[in-house]
Amino acid sequence: MPRNSESVPAVVVDGVHKDFKLRHTHSIKETFLAAVRRKPLTTDFHALDDVSFTIEQGEAVALLGFNGSGKSTMLKLISGVLVPDDGVVLTRGRVAGLIEVGAGFHPDLSGRENVYLNAAILGMSKKETEDRFDEIVAFSEIEQFIDTEVKHYSSGMFLRLAFAVAIHTELDILLIDEILSVGDEPFQQKCIARIRELHAAGKTLVVVSHDLDMVSNLCTRGILLRGGKVEFDGDSKEAVAVMRG
Repeated sequence: MPRNSESVPAVVVDGVHKDFKLRHTHSIKETFLAAVRRKPLTTDFHALDDVSFTIEQGEAVALLGFNGSGKSTMLKLISGVLVPDDGVVLTRGRVAGLIEVGAGFHPDLSGRENVYLNAAILGMSKKETEDRFDEIVAFSEIEQFIDTEVKHYSSGMFLRLAFAVAIHTELDILLIDEILSVGDEPFQQKCIARIRELHAAGKTLVVVSHDLDMVSNLCTRGILLRGGKVEFDGDSKEAVAVMRG
């Protein structure tokens, strides 16, 4: 729940629209044939249609919805990966996104070098990374491989290290997109415990996950998107019930 209703909000989404063009052809030949037959080459897909909501500092909010509802698009707009076609998205403080985990990792660099590289991409200074390096590596549970090139890591090792970096960054708003659906259960539980610690410390959480029971326990508020519009905004367990209904 918000810790101070009079504080400046962490996230403001106001009248946001986001469209994507869907291509119907996959080759030059298909494009030519479609043009000859006067068939449309693309159609517009309205991912988000006049979406507005405010998230207070310290809230834990779940973005809910079925595939194609716009929830991952909304998370990318909050992170700054995408920009809206219309409307505004404002954030306060440092935003860290567990959205495309490990996107900044370089396969030819060691785990150690990638920790510093990815932490820098996420906005951390070298000093901040040095101060947290041992904690990051211990969390990842791959200490003995930290000086091995990442290209030799298994997918599980890679994801553990990427999660560990992202979840130990200095942040005000943490965005999470389906990251808890990978890795073994003990590591998932450790990630959830760390996320709860961050929330208890006053950080703002915005979570997207298909695990409705987990997300309704982790978050107090649920925003349900359907067809690019807000259908429900309120208690997370009620939001899950509306979605299932």
